[in-house]
Amino acid sequence: MDACGCDAFASIFDRRTAERDRDRYHRNGPDRTTRMLLEQLAPYQASGTTLLDIGGGIGIIDQELLRAGAGHAVLVDGSPAYLDVARQEARRANLLDRIEFVEGDFTKRADAIDPADIVTLDRVICCYPDAEALVGLSVARAATVYGLVLPRDRRLTRLAIALFNASYRLRRKAYRAYVHSTARVDEIVAASGLQLRSERRTFIWRVVVYDRQASTG
Repeated sequence: MDACGCDAFASIFDRRTAERDRDRYHRNGPDRTTRMLLEQLAPYQASGTTLLDIGGGIGIIDQELLRAGAGHAVLVDGSPAYLDVARQEARRANLLDRIEFVEGDFTKRADAIDPADIVTLDRVICCYPDAEALVGLSVARAATVYGLVLPRDRRLTRLAIALFNASYRLRRKAYRAYVHSTARVDEIVAASGLQLRSERRTFIWRVVVYDRQASTG
C-alpha cells in the first residue's frame, strides 16, 4: 500500500519498503490494481493534462501518465522515504522537472494544493482513518476525473484487514488499515458533481473512476 500523510505511516512505509516497491515496478511494471486504474484513466489522457496523485508512493502513476503525455504532476505523500525514492525515479526517467513533490498529510495541506484534471488515490483511502475528510478534500480538486483504488466493503475484506492490523499490533506498530463504506465514498463524490463511469474489482480491491463529463468518448 502506498502512503498518505500520517506519522504512523513512516514506520511501515520506510526506505526498505520503498526500494522493494521500486524494484518490483522495474521488474513487472505497475501492480495489477494500478494497471487497472491506468487503463480506466486512458480515455482521459491528453497532452498537457495535469495530475494530482495523493499518497502516490514512489510515483508510479505519475511516471506512467507523464510518459503518456500528461504535462505536470503533483505527488503528495506522508513518507519521506517514499518521496526520496520517487525523486530518484523521476530523475532516472528524466521527469524531475514535471513533478512537484509535497510531503505531509494531504488533508492538512489541501488548501495549498491546486486542482488538477486527474486526481488519483491508489490504495490510499484504506490508510486513512477519516475517509470523509480525505475524499471530500481530494474530490474537490478533481477538475475532470477522480480515480480510486480502495478495499471492497464486505465481510471477507474486513476480516483480511483485521488480520493485517493484528500483525501491526503484535509488532507494536501504530499504523492501522481501514475498510470504509464504499457507498459513503460514492455519496461524497456524487455530491461534488462527479458520476461513476467505470468500475473493476479484484477479490480485495475496488478500482473506480468518476468524471464530470457526459461521456468518456
